[in-house]
Amino acid sequence: MNKNDEEYLRRCLNLAKRGLGKTSPNPMVGAVVVKEGRVISEGYHRKAGGPHAEVIALGKAGERSRGATLYVNLEPCSHYGRTPPCADRIIEAGVKRVVVGMVDPNPLVKGKGIEGLRQAGLEVSSGILEQESRRLNEAYQKYITTSLPFVILKMGMSLDSKITSPGQIRITGEKSRRAVHRLRSHLDAILIGQETVAKDDPQLTTRLVKGKDPIRVIVDSKAKISLEARVVTQPSSARTIIATTRLAPAKKIKQLKDKGAEILIVKGKDGLVDLKGLLKKLGELEITSLLVEGGAKIAASFLKESLIDKMMLFVCPKIIGGSGLAAFGQGLAEVRLKEVKYRKLGEDVLITGYV
Repeated sequence: MNKNDEEYLRRCLNLAKRGLGKTSPNPMVGAVVVKEGRVISEGYHRKAGGPHAEVIALGKAGERSRGATLYVNLEPCSHYGRTPPCADRIIEAGVKRVVVGMVDPNPLVKGKGIEGLRQAGLEVSSGILEQESRRLNEAYQKYITTSLPFVILKMGMSLDSKITSPGQIRITGEKSRRAVHRLRSHLDAILIGQETVAKDDPQLTTRLVKGKDPIRVIVDSKAKISLEARVVTQPSSARTIIATTRLAPAKKIKQLKDKGAEILIVKGKDGLVDLKGLLKKLGELEITSLLVEGGAKIAASFLKESLIDKMMLFVCPKIIGGSGLAAFGQGLAEVRLKEVKYRKLGEDVLITGYV
């Protein structure tokens, strides 16, 4: 490793972040071509099916790629997927050295791209800024190895863990709400329960920021959702999925379909949607990341079944007291977070950690 490898890899990561919310089910990747101590080209993966970061960067560099070093935060692919193998393109370009942030966890790649480059005579260094590279593509990493979405539980709460207050006054501030909408735009789908729809009639869009709307997933075991609910009637750039069971009336299912909603029949468990079965079906739809934004029941259910990968708690500096609804309800065993980070958002504090 030379002294500038981390600098250029960090540049790759920053480039890759431009693809937030746009590349799924593919990973976010940035690439930088360096020659004689100068960056001569760079690129990032913009969307699934489009050219990969390495191909874009090498295309911009042209003949200047010969003898250069290519930096990329994820191992170049070695198989035919939506696009041809990047490893072959790198070899053809005459690159001398490749620096990789992390090995691709995809079983179709996993070390084969690096090995192919080495067999072709290229010098390859890997594992530089590996932790940062893994965190950037944490959703891809889980999805490609388990076929399940990466699940984030988001809650907005008071100091005494209340998520509602008398009169339904908003608990968190404007900066927190904008941060939530930005988060929604970065993920594939958002999930709430039918009770939250009935109580709050949310839109589940990204209207406070510029970005795509997430797929809206409503957990509703008997399809009780109102046909006038905003997630059913109001337009969105993403579709709405009603996750239900065989207990749902056929007439109601037809009415929801006529409104444009998609129906996902999931096996039942104690009369409710089986959440593990639901995640499996969402994975089959190539939903790689899911934001759980439901109320206390949904949150507790996901936590009890160990289905949460990451938690984001937006805590405001007030005590609600009284009969406000608690964030996680009763009967939940201890949940400890790791790699905890804190961020101030106006008067609120965002606590992020992994379960």
